Amino acid sequence: MHPPIPFDARAARTLREKLGMAHGHVAHGMRASYGLVHVSPGHIAAWERGEALPSANELTALAGALWCAPGELMGRPRTLLEHRLARGLAAEDVAGFTGVPLDAYRHMEETGRWAGDERQSAKLGTLLDLPVPDHIAVTGLEGELAGLLTEAVTTRWQAHIRAIAKLISLDKRDLKEPLRAMHQEYQGLMAATLSRAGSAASGELGRRYLDDIVQHFWDKLADRG
Repeated sequence: MHPPIPFDARAARTLREKLGMAHGHVAHGMRASYGLVHVSPGHIAAWERGEALPSANELTALAGALWCAPGELMGRPRTLLEHRLARGLAAEDVAGFTGVPLDAYRHMEETGRWAGDERQSAKLGTLLDLPVPDHIAVTGLEGELAGLLTEAVTTRWQAHIRAIAKLISLDKRDLKEPLRAMHQEYQGLMAATLSRAGSAASGELGRRYLDDIVQHFWDKLADRG
């Protein structure tokens, strides 16, 4: 089951107030235009107060009633479903563009596990305009990337450039400085652990570094500009 959709309650309230609409106006629009007959003014108020969260269908309808894109009512999208909603696309749109059968695509959204091939994954990234970190996360490659990065910082980073570049479709030259810096950082933590002055805290920092290694990598790439 998909986790709750990230919802920006403040944005929803601000947009409604700018339009001069009451909760009842918004609820009526959702019922009349989207067939969500269960939606009442109380639903709108509860969403704006953060006491409840709209479902995917409710979020799409709310965006329509407020004359905005669904992405304007969401926090940062994390999953396949959330990226699709943020773009205002139907599941049929994504399935058709990527060449994935609709039933299979819906199952991928429900489970959060993308199972398309390399060509379909590339099309997905194009349609949803996914930045590289999001594309890697949505297509389920973060685990493999974390493994390669862990090997790079714990052994010879130069030996892993090719595999990492191929996995994330970046030029090898763009990876040299980030990987060198990460290797230096991690080895510095380990050297502190092994020295006489080292402590359990140093070892814990090393473990945390590996736990967050993918984010360290994206941060280093971003710093490189």
